[in-house]
Amino acid sequence: MKQYTENEVIQALNDIKNGISTRTASRRWGVPRPTLISRTKGHQPRQEAFQDLQRLSAGQEASLATWVTAQADLGLPPTHQQLKDFAHRILQAMGDTQPLGKRWVDGFIRRNPSIKVQRSRSIDSRRVNGASTEVIRDWFKYLAIPHIQAIKPANRYNMDETGILEGKGDNGLVVSIIECISAGGAAIHPLVIYKGKTVQQQWFPLELGPYDGWEFTSTENGWTTDATAVEWLERVFIPRTKPSSPNQARLLILDGHGSHTTTDFM
Repeated sequence: MKQYTENEVIQALNDIKNGISTRTASRRWGVPRPTLISRTKGHQPRQEAFQDLQRLSAGQEASLATWVTAQADLGLPPTHQQLKDFAHRILQAMGDTQPLGKRWVDGFIRRNPSIKVQRSRSIDSRRVNGASTEVIRDWFKYLAIPHIQAIKPANRYNMDETGILEGKGDNGLVVSIIECISAGGAAIHPLVIYKGKTVQQQWFPLELGPYDGWEFTSTENGWTTDATAVEWLERVFIPRTKPSSPNQARLLILDGHGSHTTTDFM
């Protein structure tokens, strides 16, 4: 059966209001005659009729769909599981802890046709790791996306991680540093990651001096983990880069490290 849009239904109903028969309007716009008869009697469209049964409101779904397409434009579309996880978080924020159904993602995509589903495919490692002309050209294409261009340079940030190794082998001491700077030249205080179970007070001088305001944490091996990446977001980036106006967007540019693509981080 030919699929029809809500706009075609509206056009057919307008014809009927102007004296066209339901049969003729049905043929002209490809909308089943019983549907037109039902709508002329005041019945709601199926989507609106079941909207109250949907777990997320129409506005929440629209916002989620906008986020999905924005991530896709940036080359990092969420998986079906990540999409479902985000929906769960929205519900939990409203006190709804019931799980979503197995077919929720299918329904969400059907209700939001702007979202397209693609099978994941492997990418040539040279495209990911090599600084080729193609890779650099693609990166600048992302910067040309209109809603990225609209972000002020002062609100565009690049973060990266660096490691310092003292000694050699298994006995070497690793310290990682997450640093971040804006396109306007403003650097925010880094997060320093030590190797250990906890950060020890005796590691620091009584007066931090130039290191005052830096943040410190620890991991088992001194490297960044999924948890420390989120910790950096919550303790450093989000509070210290808050724009003067809540309507201003921020851009964070980072590499594809696994800790940057978790549901919690995204």
